[in-house]
Amino acid sequence: MSTPHEATIAKPRWERRKEARPAELVSAALELFVEKGYAGTRLDDVAARAGVSKGTLYLYFENKEELFKAVVRENIVARISQSAEEVLHFEGSSAELVRRLMATWWDEYGSSTAGGIGKLMMAESGNFPEIARFFLDEVIEPWHRILAAAIKRGTERGEFRTVKPDMFARVVTGPLVMLSLWKHSFGACSQQPLDANEYLAMHLDIVLSALRPA
Repeated sequence: MSTPHEATIAKPRWERRKEARPAELVSAALELFVEKGYAGTRLDDVAARAGVSKGTLYLYFENKEELFKAVVRENIVARISQSAEEVLHFEGSSAELVRRLMATWWDEYGSSTAGGIGKLMMAESGNFPEIARFFLDEVIEPWHRILAAAIKRGTERGEFRTVKPDMFARVVTGPLVMLSLWKHSFGACSQQPLDANEYLAMHLDIVLSALRPA
């Protein structure tokens, strides 16, 4: 007869507390989407990596598209929402706000595992327009609006020269996306390592110089 301690050890991973399962499934799915892409990720593999049965996965996510949306919302959209709140309540200069937004974008998204989702979207959006639209609506456009709001704040206070905030936000974001794509694509095999901090500092210098009033 087994002891209580032995019975605890023998339990499979999917018998852990129920509320932990969705988070574990989302974490496993993020890793696999980044490693294998959207088309290459199988729900069987996600369940196996999370240590649950495929049937358990279906208790929480109806299909792969819903699981992908959960991954994006938990790892990217939630952080964008935090940045939106920061713009509303920030008390410092607009230059410092833009600097913080861009640094946060890199630290919490671009350089993280979640940044690999951007690479996935570039590669597979043409084959999966439904997830492309979702990513555009919940990630790309909200981020552009947040950065545009920070730029507009600066122009209204006389801290920045007058520019088109929406267009400027898109232009500013392009090099950030390129840095993330480099990290998740070519960075590991490049013979000329790219210093991300130096890149960001130079980009910020160019952006804030361009916004400086005449």
